[in-house]
Amino acid sequence: MRGGLTPLPTRAIVFDLDGVLVDSVGVMREAFTVAYREVVGPGEPPFAEYSKHLGRYFPDIMRIMGLPLALQEPFVRESYRLAHRVRMFDGVPDLLRSLRADGYRLAVATGKSGPRARSLLDGLGVLTQFEHVLGSDEVANAKPAPDIVLRAMELLGAGPDETMMIGDAVTDLASARAAGVTAVAALWGESDPSDLLAAEPDAVLHKPGELVALCGGGPLA
Repeated sequence: MRGGLTPLPTRAIVFDLDGVLVDSVGVMREAFTVAYREVVGPGEPPFAEYSKHLGRYFPDIMRIMGLPLALQEPFVRESYRLAHRVRMFDGVPDLLRSLRADGYRLAVATGKSGPRARSLLDGLGVLTQFEHVLGSDEVANAKPAPDIVLRAMELLGAGPDETMMIGDAVTDLASARAAGVTAVAALWGESDPSDLLAAEPDAVLHKPGELVALCGGGPLA
C-alpha cells in the first residue's frame, strides 16, 4: 500500500458511487427501514449489518442476510422518492471537472442498478461528467466479481495497467484487484477505515482532491 501519493500511470478512473461520489447513507437507512417494516414487520431493521455489505448488489445482500428479496421493490421505491436528499461529498464536483479537463476517462461502477445510478447522477447535475455509468444489473456477476470493472475498461478503451478503481468498501477493492487494476481506498465516507486498510489497497485517499496528485496531473497518452 502506498502511504504517500506517488503518481501512478493512469488514463481511466472507475468510481464506486455511494460513499465515494455521494453521501447517501441517510437515505439508504430510511429506505431500508421502510422496506423492512413493510415486508418483514416490526422490530429493529438490521441496517448496521446491511451497511457491512455495501458495494454489493441489493439482491445479493438480501441473500447473504437471509432476508426476503421482496424488500427490493419498496427499497428502490423509497430510494427514488428520497433521492433529492442525496448530496455529493465536498470537493467531488470540482474533482470531476478537473479530471475531465485534464483528459481522464471516467466511469462509474456501482452496486446500484444502472437506471437508478444514472437517475441519481443526472439529478445532481454530474451525469455528463462520466462516459459510462454501469450498474450491477448490467453485468453477469456483481462485485466482488471483476465483471463491472472489466466492462468499464472495455467501454473506456483502457487496459488494467492504466486504470484505477476508487471504492469505499472491501467489495470494491476485491473487484478492482480481480480485474487487475489499481485498487484505491476512499476514506471520506462512513466505511470503517480499518476494514479498508486491512484489505491492503494499492493507495489510500483521505479526501477527494488527493486523487489529482495520485493520477500525476495528466493522463497517459
